Amino acid sequence: MAALTAGVRALSRDPVVVQAVRSTAAATIAYAVALWLSGESAPLTAPLTALLVVQVTLFSTLTTGIRRVNAVIAGVLIASGFSLLVGLSWWSLALIILASLIVGHLVRVSEFVPEVAISAMLVLGVTRVADTAWDRVLETLIGATVGLLFNVVFVPPVWVSTAGESIGDLARRMRRLLLAIGAELTTPTAVATAAARLDEARRLDNDIAEVDTALRQAEDSLKFNPRVREGMLNRVVLRTGLDTLEICAVVLRVLARTMTDLAKERGDEPLFPPRTGRALEELLTEVADALVGFADLVTAQVSANAEAAEARLTTGLEAAAEARERAAALMFDGVVNRPRHWQLHGALLTEIDRILAELDPDHRSGRLMEELDRTAREEYGKLPAPEAARRWLAARRRARHRARHRTG
Repeated sequence: MAALTAGVRALSRDPVVVQAVRSTAAATIAYAVALWLSGESAPLTAPLTALLVVQVTLFSTLTTGIRRVNAVIAGVLIASGFSLLVGLSWWSLALIILASLIVGHLVRVSEFVPEVAISAMLVLGVTRVADTAWDRVLETLIGATVGLLFNVVFVPPVWVSTAGESIGDLARRMRRLLLAIGAELTTPTAVATAAARLDEARRLDNDIAEVDTALRQAEDSLKFNPRVREGMLNRVVLRTGLDTLEICAVVLRVLARTMTDLAKERGDEPLFPPRTGRALEELLTEVADALVGFADLVTAQVSANAEAAEARLTTGLEAAAEARERAAALMFDGVVNRPRHWQLHGALLTEIDRILAELDPDHRSGRLMEELDRTAREEYGKLPAPEAARRWLAARRRARHRARHRTG
């Protein structure tokens, strides 16, 4: 029973499943309403339009619904005219498609130009059922109205948790890569192994693209959604968090490249002496944990959870800074004895410093404030960031200062 409940819960959080259920319900309701209002025996244009109008988020429904309705109505009128004049044949079908695509550009339906032709062909296929163009236009309007009202009455889910899980998964993949690199520092590392780590770091670009898709859907689900308070703040927190992880992924790729170059130089020797290698492994472990801590901070709700996540991240970054100093001292001693590869050692420390700097809460607060101001100007004119967002950031700063004071 528990497994069944967990499976149902997982399906309810899947955007594909939710969209399928919502579209089916909206199309069925549109068909029932059209049967009642139009008097046609099979008003299929109504459910067709409802399927096209209902989207995953309320924002996308409101922003694309009008263009979709225009596309469907244009296709309906074209098909009605052709069915009255020439009927359906191979050459009339070709003319309908050509005319629909041209008219789609003329009525400015943007990316929905193909839907003009699709609607025309579908309506032409049921021309024996609907006898007049006005009946088909009425069915189209019924379907569009039902689709819009369906998303207004049954507000689509907020996909913030899905985007948050994607961000957390990305951070954990980066953590696993850093741990794998750290485990190979004190053993003879083949160039092929180091190159494989570099390829894994490069594949993070694909993971970031997938997370970006999930985040865009979450951002749309927050817009115009009456369930959400401070939607802009949530959108900006997630977006800036993903931007930071993307920068860290780029630096991680450079770090893997440095390790590959060092493996080529070392040949059959270990990358570092045992003591230095263990210090560096500890440092990479702390950096890896800080990445996950940063993801926890980004995905925490704007509440006490955020304070706890920020405290953990701050503690982790302090531990990473201490490990960095120990590793740097040992690496310096090694360079004095073997100065040949000093530039690779320096590059490695620089790349770690860059990741730690990106994860720093003070740096994040500054970026977050700048992004809030920019987003507020775009959405609300020249207004500053909402007062609630400013209070939230001020509370984070006060909590951080209190924690540092207690530590001191």
